[in-house]
Amino acid sequence: MRVLVTGASGNVGKYVVMELLKRDQRVLVAGTDTERLNHMFGERVQVVKFNFLDPSTFELALTDVDRVFLMRPPHLGKPDDLYPFILAAKEKNIALMSFLSLMGVENNTIPPHHKIEKAIEKAGIPYAHIRPGFFMQNVSGIHAEEIKQLDEIWIPAGRSKTSFIDAEDIGTVIATVLADASMHKNTAYTITGPEALDYDEVAQILSKVTGRSIRYKNPSFLKYRSHYVKVRKLDKGYVNVTLALYLMTRLGTAKAVTDTFFKLTGKQPKTFENFVTDYKTCFIK
Repeated sequence: MRVLVTGASGNVGKYVVMELLKRDQRVLVAGTDTERLNHMFGERVQVVKFNFLDPSTFELALTDVDRVFLMRPPHLGKPDDLYPFILAAKEKNIALMSFLSLMGVENNTIPPHHKIEKAIEKAGIPYAHIRPGFFMQNVSGIHAEEIKQLDEIWIPAGRSKTSFIDAEDIGTVIATVLADASMHKNTAYTITGPEALDYDEVAQILSKVTGRSIRYKNPSFLKYRSHYVKVRKLDKGYVNVTLALYLMTRLGTAKAVTDTFFKLTGKQPKTFENFVTDYKTCFIK
């Protein structure tokens, strides 16, 4: 039997695949762009065409599969877009479904992750919800444009603190639980980096590593939404989901620091300064 990895070309999924391969697991990667997946992983994995919105692709993706990494594509803002696949997986006697969820989502019904967790549980599929803190890669990804061009961080998090975590560390945890399904049946793990930072501290670290003066803009929710929809031309649904996440952050749900990563892997998670140093080129003009 093998592990199905959805979202394998994404920030987390690629690290899930790489870590599973290190553990000598058979891996099936599924996505809409099979050419890209083949280019990324070559003959080390099997590749299959897959789309959450096309049930005709489910059967092949679930053939000879006993464990699943479930990743909600960012453009699918409605949790019920994933329900048909979850129900299809239920019929295959999956030993473990590890869903990439969100820190604090067990107490917040706004983000789609909450309903997806509940759908997996209701289906009766053994689960391991992975609830990470804020991805460090979000700073080097979607928010890098303003850092590079304006020397500003455009995130509406107020003065709240965030316990960032590297996507590679998230992938390591997911592969750890999937490789030993029986040990992690019906669990939920909140994983973070080693520290909680506010965005003024993030700006200080970015300034130190890049040698430039980078400021935390701290926009209002309305200014943030307007900027990312009208200036950056991002999808409104996607921007609205990020607003919900930053609302949670302002409410203090992103500041907790856990030692779960160490307990599961025996390793220490990456610090934000080490991450910025490793990804310095993402912030250079």
